[in-house]
Amino acid sequence: MNRIRRLVLPGLLAAAAYWAVFGGEFSVFELSEIRGTLVAEETRLADVQTRIDSLTVWRDLLTDDPATIERVAREDFGMIREGETLYRFVDPEVDEDVGPER
Repeated sequence: MNRIRRLVLPGLLAAAAYWAVFGGEFSVFELSEIRGTLVAEETRLADVQTRIDSLTVWRDLLTDDPATIERVAREDFGMIREGETLYRFVDPEVDEDVGPER
Protein backbone atom coordinates (compact mmCIF):
# COMPACT_ATOMS: atom_id res chain seq x y z
CA MET A 1 0.00 0.00 0.00
CA ASN A 2 2.81 2.37 0.88
CA ARG A 3 4.54 1.44 -2.37
CA ILE A 4 1.39 2.30 -4.38
CA ARG A 5 1.21 5.73 -2.76
CA ARG A 6 4.82 6.37 -3.71
CA LEU A 7 4.05 5.62 -7.34
CA VAL A 8 0.57 7.08 -7.70
CA LEU A 9 1.11 10.39 -5.91
CA PRO A 10 4.11 11.51 -8.04
CA GLY A 11 2.29 10.26 -11.15
CA LEU A 12 -0.77 12.33 -10.32
CA LEU A 13 1.39 15.36 -9.56
CA ALA A 14 3.23 14.91 -12.87
CA ALA A 15 -0.07 14.59 -14.76
CA ALA A 16 -1.43 17.71 -13.04
CA ALA A 17 1.74 19.65 -13.84
CA TYR A 18 1.60 18.51 -17.48
CA TRP A 19 -2.05 19.56 -17.72
CA ALA A 20 -1.30 22.93 -16.11
CA VAL A 21 1.49 23.70 -18.59
CA PHE A 22 0.41 22.10 -21.87
CA GLY A 23 -3.30 21.50 -21.55
CA GLY A 24 -6.36 23.37 -20.56
CA GLU A 25 -7.64 26.70 -21.72
CA PHE A 26 -4.48 28.73 -21.12
CA SER A 27 -1.66 26.50 -22.25
CA VAL A 28 1.86 27.69 -22.96
CA PHE A 29 1.17 27.49 -26.69
CA GLU A 30 -2.00 29.58 -26.46
CA LEU A 31 -0.28 32.20 -24.31
CA SER A 32 2.52 32.44 -26.87
CA GLU A 33 -0.01 32.88 -29.68
CA ILE A 34 -1.90 35.51 -27.69
CA ARG A 35 1.32 37.44 -27.06
CA GLY A 36 2.04 37.45 -30.80
CA THR A 37 -1.47 38.68 -31.53
CA LEU A 38 -1.07 41.38 -28.88
CA VAL A 39 2.13 42.66 -30.51
CA ALA A 40 0.45 42.73 -33.94
CA GLU A 41 -2.58 44.60 -32.58
CA GLU A 42 -0.38 47.11 -30.73
CA THR A 43 1.43 47.79 -34.03
CA ARG A 44 -1.90 48.30 -35.81
CA LEU A 45 -3.05 50.60 -33.01
CA ALA A 46 0.11 52.69 -33.33
CA ASP A 47 -0.44 52.98 -37.10
CA VAL A 48 -4.05 54.05 -36.62
CA GLN A 49 -3.05 56.58 -33.96
CA THR A 50 -0.45 58.03 -36.33
CA ARG A 51 -3.11 58.34 -39.04
CA ILE A 52 -5.52 60.01 -36.59
CA ASP A 53 -2.84 62.49 -35.55
CA SER A 54 -2.09 63.29 -39.19
CA LEU A 55 -5.76 63.84 -40.00
CA THR A 56 -6.17 66.03 -36.92
CA VAL A 57 -3.32 68.26 -38.05
CA TRP A 58 -4.84 68.41 -41.57
CA ARG A 59 -8.24 69.32 -40.11
CA ASP A 60 -6.70 72.09 -38.03
CA LEU A 61 -4.88 73.47 -41.07
CA LEU A 62 -8.08 73.44 -43.12
CA THR A 63 -9.99 75.34 -40.46
CA ASP A 64 -7.35 77.83 -39.28
CA ASP A 65 -4.64 78.34 -41.93
CA PRO A 66 -5.60 80.68 -44.80
CA ALA A 67 -2.67 79.55 -46.97
CA THR A 68 -3.78 75.92 -46.77
CA ILE A 69 -7.39 76.84 -47.49
CA GLU A 70 -6.32 78.83 -50.55
CA ARG A 71 -4.05 76.04 -51.79
CA VAL A 72 -6.86 73.48 -51.53
CA ALA A 73 -9.32 75.83 -53.23
CA ARG A 74 -6.91 76.41 -56.10
CA GLU A 75 -5.66 72.82 -56.55
CA ASP A 76 -8.82 70.82 -55.88
CA PHE A 77 -11.54 73.18 -57.03
CA GLY A 78 -9.78 75.25 -59.70
CA MET A 79 -10.66 78.52 -58.02
CA ILE A 80 -8.80 81.67 -59.02
CA ARG A 81 -8.55 85.23 -57.77
CA GLU A 82 -10.05 88.14 -59.61
CA GLY A 83 -7.80 89.18 -62.46
CA GLU A 84 -6.06 85.77 -62.77
CA THR A 85 -6.41 83.46 -65.74
CA LEU A 86 -6.72 79.71 -65.31
CA TYR A 87 -5.06 77.49 -67.88
CA ARG A 88 -5.88 73.79 -68.04
CA PHE A 89 -3.87 71.45 -70.20
CA VAL A 90 -5.56 68.30 -71.45
CA ASP A 91 -3.76 65.36 -73.01
CA PRO A 92 -5.64 64.63 -76.28
CA GLU A 93 -4.98 60.90 -75.98
CA VAL A 94 -6.57 60.72 -72.55
CA ASP A 95 -9.63 62.89 -73.24
CA GLU A 96 -12.07 61.00 -75.47
CA ASP A 97 -14.05 64.12 -76.43
CA VAL A 98 -11.03 65.79 -78.01
CA GLY A 99 -9.70 64.09 -81.10
CA PRO A 100 -6.17 64.48 -82.43
CA GLU A 101 -5.79 67.38 -84.84
CA ARG A 102 -4.73 66.52 -88.38
